[in-house]
Amino acid sequence: MLPLAACDALGGAAEQGQRFPEPDRPVSEVVSSQFSTEDQRDSVGEAQTVMDLAEIEPGMTVADIGAGNGYYTVRLAERVGADGRVLAQDIDQEALDRLARRVERYRLDNVSIRRGEFADPSLPADSFDRIFMVHMYHEIEEPYEFLWRMWPALRDGGQVIVVDRDRPTDQHGIDPLLLSCEFKRVGYELVAFKDAPELLGYYAQFKAAANRPEPGEIKPCRSDNATQG
Repeated sequence: MLPLAACDALGGAAEQGQRFPEPDRPVSEVVSSQFSTEDQRDSVGEAQTVMDLAEIEPGMTVADIGAGNGYYTVRLAERVGADGRVLAQDIDQEALDRLARRVERYRLDNVSIRRGEFADPSLPADSFDRIFMVHMYHEIEEPYEFLWRMWPALRDGGQVIVVDRDRPTDQHGIDPLLLSCEFKRVGYELVAFKDAPELLGYYAQFKAAANRPEPGEIKPCRSDNATQG
């Protein structure tokens, strides 16, 4: 099982009381823990495509943020193999309970499950080769704080994988330029981008930049009427 030792303070009390900025955009409501049926997603090779683009290999340690019912969790577990590890995280306890039963039924000994928080993924530091955020980023209410607290969880060379739709954030998507801006403001760099109709959206890949700004130094990205429809 994935060791979940001390999740260190990752900034403690918002770095000595400094406040994170609010996003200058709407946030989508969480309406379901399932984006589409698994058969539909497999019929277009969604998970295979994303894992290939992310260069997932046996032995890697990965996190599935917003895991829901575990579409990616179970497929990542098979891909990383017995020597790899998958941490499935969600804020929906009922979804995690269902996923726990599925993991037990499939006997996925390389999967651990953890409940996250709205503004904190609660990931252990220096632990992950890849962090997946698939069709869920637009639902994060405090994206700057969330991304800031996630930054230390990446290992050297680790990367964050985002799959989302190019549509207004209150319509369950996010403009890719706005997505890149928000990541950049918190200390990430875009390393790959691909329009991907088979994913019903696009694929973006980020790495941690050399430095992470202090919370009070983060300036929110401005979303204009054109971006938000």
